[in-house]
Amino acid sequence: MESITKNRQSPEILRAMAARAYGEDRAPVGGDFFEELGHGWFNVAYLLRLRDGSRVVLKIAPPPGVEVMTYERGAMGIELASLALIREHADVPVPDVHFADASLELCDAPYFFMPYIDAENIGIVQDSLSPEALADYWEQLGALNSRLNGIKGAGFGPLLDPRFGTWREAFGSMAEDVLADGERRGVDLGFGYDAIREILAAHADSLDEVTEPRFVEWDLWPSNAMVRDGRIVCVIDHERAFWGDPLMEAGFCGAELPAISDAEAFGRGWGRGPLTATERRRRRLYGLYLLLVMVIETDYRGHTDTKQYDWARGQLEGLMARFDS
Repeated sequence: MESITKNRQSPEILRAMAARAYGEDRAPVGGDFFEELGHGWFNVAYLLRLRDGSRVVLKIAPPPGVEVMTYERGAMGIELASLALIREHADVPVPDVHFADASLELCDAPYFFMPYIDAENIGIVQDSLSPEALADYWEQLGALNSRLNGIKGAGFGPLLDPRFGTWREAFGSMAEDVLADGERRGVDLGFGYDAIREILAAHADSLDEVTEPRFVEWDLWPSNAMVRDGRIVCVIDHERAFWGDPLMEAGFCGAELPAISDAEAFGRGWGRGPLTATERRRRRLYGLYLLLVMVIETDYRGHTDTKQYDWARGQLEGLMARFDS
């Protein structure tokens, strides 16, 4: 996936990064020791082959001169903190961190190395799966996501700065950040920005049911799950986590946006039944937030086609109409 946030580096820099992480005796040799993993949307990721034949993955944060959305600032630090939390508090398979470097001495952005996961990415193979197999993976995602949501926080909001005492305050701040990002770039949502603010305010009371901050992964899609022999063996990409309401998780999106997830199978794996009326209103707000991100990020990432923008704009139009129903 092409994006101006991908911070590509020369073979010489990649080799120097590997030497710093693994030692000169394991540093790659030759000119064909790396390949870019192109499925991601934000960070650039490389598969590197070290001198001893082992394979590792390198992730590099966006270059400093590229503006990102407010919630994406410091994303690599969020991912590293998420991985540490998950390894300590949840029985969920995630990659180890071999080495992380934020010194900016070899590269103009932070980076880290992790092991290569020898498995298939569900997002890449899902079109070849039977409906039953895909539903089973959604159920597995739900079970793993439930374990992640079991991690409790001290406050609501950003993972590294849980400064809000209520979920209403935290979610309101998150939504306002996204709207401000869109206004700054003049992104056309098909609706006035203040009209969306009015919708958010009108339904904000539904957020008050959430009283305990939980770890929210928010990005656990099939494309962030690696599978082998029918089982999820690793969950990757944890840079969008925050402290909030587990109902905001990606797998629950299908409750109001059926094209996005199999919410029934996900909910079955997670261990919860149908949503209450208040939960449905809350879930609709979360769908609105996601679609705003999907529309606005196309500008920040410099998309060269309008496929995502057009799709998300259409979904946003349909969802906005349902707030009146």
